Amino acid sequence: MKPTALFNLIKYTPRWVIFQIDVLICVASLVLAFLLRLNFEIELINWIDLSIALLLAISVKSIFFLITGSFAGIIKYTSVEDAKRIFQALSFSFLVIFLVNSLHYYLKDAYIIPVSVLIIDYCVSMLCMCAIRILAKILYFEWKNQSHSQKKVNIIIYGAGEAGVITKKTISQDKDNNMNVVAFLDDDPGKVRNTIDGIHIYQNNNENLVRLINQKKVEVLIIAIQDLSPEKKKEVIDTCLAFGIQARSIPPVQKWINGELSLKQIKDVNIEDVLGRAPIQLDKTRIKQEIEGKTIMITGAAGSIGSELTRQILLFSPKNMILIDQAESALYDLELELSELPYKINYQMRLCNITNGSRMEKLFRKFKPDIVFHAAAYKHVPVMEENPAEAVIVNILGTKILADLSAKYSVEKFIMISTDKAVNPTSVMGASKRIAEIYTQSLNNELASIDDGSPIQNTRFITTRFGNVLGSNGSVIPRFRKQIAQGGPVTVTHPEITRYFMTIPEACQLVLEAGSIGEGGEIFLFDMGKSIKIVDLAKKMIKLSGLTLGKDIQLIYTGLRPGEKLYEELLSNEENTKPTHHPQILIAKTRNYSFALIKEQIFDLSTLLTLHNNEAIIMSMKKIVPEYISKNSIYEKLDKPQEMVE
Repeated sequence: MKPTALFNLIKYTPRWVIFQIDVLICVASLVLAFLLRLNFEIELINWIDLSIALLLAISVKSIFFLITGSFAGIIKYTSVEDAKRIFQALSFSFLVIFLVNSLHYYLKDAYIIPVSVLIIDYCVSMLCMCAIRILAKILYFEWKNQSHSQKKVNIIIYGAGEAGVITKKTISQDKDNNMNVVAFLDDDPGKVRNTIDGIHIYQNNNENLVRLINQKKVEVLIIAIQDLSPEKKKEVIDTCLAFGIQARSIPPVQKWINGELSLKQIKDVNIEDVLGRAPIQLDKTRIKQEIEGKTIMITGAAGSIGSELTRQILLFSPKNMILIDQAESALYDLELELSELPYKINYQMRLCNITNGSRMEKLFRKFKPDIVFHAAAYKHVPVMEENPAEAVIVNILGTKILADLSAKYSVEKFIMISTDKAVNPTSVMGASKRIAEIYTQSLNNELASIDDGSPIQNTRFITTRFGNVLGSNGSVIPRFRKQIAQGGPVTVTHPEITRYFMTIPEACQLVLEAGSIGEGGEIFLFDMGKSIKIVDLAKKMIKLSGLTLGKDIQLIYTGLRPGEKLYEELLSNEENTKPTHHPQILIAKTRNYSFALIKEQIFDLSTLLTLHNNEAIIMSMKKIVPEYISKNSIYEKLDKPQEMVE
């Protein structure tokens, strides 16, 4: 038989053929058992007795083959499950035949099948039925590997535990994949020097990885450890990038399809995995006490931060959620997501602009929120540089409307989401957020100074300040992904520009933690880790996509955008910090501002909006925030002495 014909026979063997092969094995096994008992002296065989024995054995075994489905497994994917079904079929058959045999001996004083023959037959048929399946599987995959050897991609699986074994099995069983597992890596010394399906397990270290890459021409490493720490995962991925091999990972078990891993679920790792940090430890008891059974209002609820806040707050059983946004499509998408949750929640979606004072007051009066998370804001620096009036209207006046209504309707806490761009601002956007911070802090201090004997506690205003969040709308990560998908070029504004980064869930967790411990008037800062060069981020994303910089895709510098800083800060020169119970949350010590003065200054600023004079607006903002010095902006001239301008 030609190899190709054998390959196709194994590949497409129907179930009835496997059933017939199993029956023939059982016939041969029983005959062999009789011959062994008679020392192969054929003349001693009683052919009538043998025929009766064969009829009994084959009838019983066939019945149990049908019951257990031992012949139903695809032979090229033979596994432990198939062996288990064969064991069940033959074991039950043995017991039934033994009982019939014993009954016959009791009645006729003679066995249909001698007990020794039964035992030999059981062992031989078990061995042969399993062996022929394993042999067929080996022949199939050996031939397949040889016929596709020029297309194979050598891979290493990092993790020799259960998930690693399942990953290897998934790769081996997929008929169309072009991957060839050449080694396992593992951190457990007890597994090293062992093998899985003939594949050696090596100690995970750079020396072994480099040697395997060079010796076995490895192109891909698959991370197959479910509980791998972010730091370790980052280390492994960085090593892969350093040696030019692709890094992929398997999803959590909960995302496997019907409890089984699919080859298509093994994805390239993303940049969030490279930048990830250890999980944040939250005081969930305190957060639950703050939120459970209360009405929570979230502005900007359909945005990156607002929607994640919504998801996380839902876990703490609020009484009701008022979700406000002016983006119709994004709000609709959020509503669809919440409607598909497997448990019932109370929420109200409201399409609304926070600058609409009368509309917002109606919502406060109707729903009486206990806690307000204010995430709505204009945040894109270059856009606000072109439209300073809009930054004032939304970021300052919108915040003022919400803060005033929170005080009026006795909201317990008002938690504002700010930004590191508010520190020593160089842009309209940063300055507008700093003015909003000043107003809410001053309002908090003003309310705290009033003691009218009321049993109702004044609203506590809390600010949370952090840097860029990975994957948020308009951030560099989605932009780089889009540029890479389109074949480039990838654009970076400046080779030295750096930013702090944090994942969206991480930022929202810290917001909840800070909100739960805030007493009012604080500006909470989050540990953003080390600042990252944007150009390094872009290069890593290109490598993670399996592309080569300068060959497959280009990187170009476009120059700083209006109002953009080279380096972001979390504290101004006049500020320092004090710690909290949480190692990743600090409190900024900032100077106090007169509430009457800031209120008057914001009023004066608002009167300039109707003049449509951007320079007058910017000058007024610089008066409120003296440290606001424009950078890379047409408003830089406003920072020069007047005689120089003239």
